[in-house]
Amino acid sequence: MLQLNVKNETSRLRAVVLGSAVDNGPTPTAEEAYDPKSLEHILAGTYPVEKDMVNEMEAFNKVFQKYDVKVFRPERIENYNQIFTRDIGFVIDDIFIKANILPDRERELDAIQYVIDQMDPNKVVRPPDEVHIEGGDVMLWNDYIFIGTYKGSDYKDYITARTNMAGVNYIKKLFPHKIVKEFDLVKSKMEARDNALHLDCCFQPIGENKGIIYKSGFREEADYRYLLKLFGKENLFHITREEMYHMNSNVFSIAPDVVVSEKNFTRLNTWLREKGFTVEEIPYAEIAKQEGLLRCSTLPLIRD
Repeated sequence: MLQLNVKNETSRLRAVVLGSAVDNGPTPTAEEAYDPKSLEHILAGTYPVEKDMVNEMEAFNKVFQKYDVKVFRPERIENYNQIFTRDIGFVIDDIFIKANILPDRERELDAIQYVIDQMDPNKVVRPPDEVHIEGGDVMLWNDYIFIGTYKGSDYKDYITARTNMAGVNYIKKLFPHKIVKEFDLVKSKMEARDNALHLDCCFQPIGENKGIIYKSGFREEADYRYLLKLFGKENLFHITREEMYHMNSNVFSIAPDVVVSEKNFTRLNTWLREKGFTVEEIPYAEIAKQEGLLRCSTLPLIRD
């Protein structure tokens, strides 16, 4: 039986579901694109190819092996993108929450059913249909749960709006002892540089008391100021619009002092090392073309 335990983003990782790029399928059509960044690369003819993405994910897997992390992979679905496991479920404390994702991605949950079968069934929940919530929008920081959402009246028109207020309220009811704070995110269907697809596209805690943040990812300045006050300006690494586009806030922590980062994030990686972090650099720029990166392709199950 898997003893689920995740209370924050940075405690020492023991078990994780890492996505897979094997048998990823053909390049989607423009009509099939879920986000503006994928669309941009589909139209430009620069959408990533399977071989490159498999190599990038294997580099990630090797880092997990180095730190003796138990890694589960999804069962293979033919011609199907299974990279972004963060979308399909997430753990808070010892509860596994199945995400109500876009309907045509339901098969991705089936592909990790063998992992779910190893959990206490009383600790596995599925929100009701009206609740929209994805793991990329759910960020744990001990007593706090930060949730990205979109409060615009045109929510239903945005395929990039992934977590609604019903999702926020569902988590508040499930974890009444936690401080649940929602953040209204900037969304764009057409310009990836102005689209915070999930909260982890514009913010993520690292270490014990630090974080990476993109101020313009928040629709309300008060939300940005909330995090500024909570973490302290000196503890936050502010990324630029272009760095947000390249997913600089979407790194992944294996321990409080170990961060896996993309090798091209020069400014961020330098800052992390100056702050005492061990930075495990890997290539992930091809996968980034789908508006997802390291955090998106992981589903942590057990942390210390």
